[in-house]
Amino acid sequence: MADKRCSEFLPAFPHFATNAIHFAQEPEQWNSRAVVPPITLSTSFKQKDPRRDQRYKYSRFGNPSRHILEEVVGVLDGAGGGQKQLVDCTNLAAADGAKYCLAYSSGVGAILNICHLLKTGDTVICMDDVYGGEYSTLWLQSSLCKGSNLSDVRNSEFPIWLETPANPTLKVIDIKACADVAHGMQKDVLVAVDNSFMSPYFQQFSRNKFLSRVLPSACSSEGLGAVPSPFDCYMCNRGLKTLHVRMKLHFHNGLAVAKFLKKHPEWVEEVLYPGLPCHPQYEVTKKQCTGVSGMVSFYIKGNRDNAFAFLKNLKVFTPGFSLGGFESLAAHPATMSHASVPKKEREALGITDTLIRLSVGLEDEEDLLADLDQALKAAFE
Repeated sequence: MADKRCSEFLPAFPHFATNAIHFAQEPEQWNSRAVVPPITLSTSFKQKDPRRDQRYKYSRFGNPSRHILEEVVGVLDGAGGGQKQLVDCTNLAAADGAKYCLAYSSGVGAILNICHLLKTGDTVICMDDVYGGEYSTLWLQSSLCKGSNLSDVRNSEFPIWLETPANPTLKVIDIKACADVAHGMQKDVLVAVDNSFMSPYFQQFSRNKFLSRVLPSACSSEGLGAVPSPFDCYMCNRGLKTLHVRMKLHFHNGLAVAKFLKKHPEWVEEVLYPGLPCHPQYEVTKKQCTGVSGMVSFYIKGNRDNAFAFLKNLKVFTPGFSLGGFESLAAHPATMSHASVPKKEREALGITDTLIRLSVGLEDEEDLLADLDQALKAAFE
């Protein structure tokens, strides 16, 4: 799906689709020669010699289904994986430079595992605009900062936690600039990036929801047991094979929705979408992303009642949690994803009662726009 709008961003990562479909999945690995990697459900694996280490021992330590997923995601996000690459991925590897990729049962599971890299008494410099689950997990040991302000990370000797684009305000952080500042002051500072909104197709740092309809998350760290099931890994790997196709349509529909909302100031106060030139970090987005996903946030005019009336009258969009699926979803962050964040802090971040977050799916563009049109009209009747 060629789209000249993509030309404003970084060029697409080479061989992404081919690697997603084939890397680490050669049928010769198993006796059946199955083209689709089989699911390995066994918890325990026979040990030929207990005195010698072998690849698979117990499912928490390693499982063939999970290993395949980690290999595939690793090469897609520049981690390299442990096998010879199917095609030349030099550009991918240079983008991240990590050596390993580990899959977890959820994004919060990945966060907790990363936190176990810290010592007692360590502090995390965390940007103030992050997903509510991260806020709840990190607040006991973090110092909040304005992630878009490089002076906040300068001279830091503590690990730095970034989320870009931010959930749900879609603030974009210059990842390279933050990392350069931090590592320029102290090269061993850990800089972690949560990027649930972009997927590795648009931004190579972390990935989550867009890979499939299950929750596995992957990152570079030591595993402590929050592992996904073999079936979850199978589903995630299956989702990877169509990721490049789906992300192009998410981008197309997301941009169409953002433009539609922008054209209706009688109902919409402000649109937040990094793919629009009016976004304050549009230039940063073009510099570090190959495109933009279908995540769109906007402030509806009026008050909380208008926001809930809008959500109630949606027909194609479904009010609900999560994001990145085939179907379009709508959320009210103040009472859903960020309900655990104190109201004063929520509002300071711009997460007000009139903020609505859309996960634009793969439905026909005209149906999505018509649904928004009728729901917005109904919200002000």
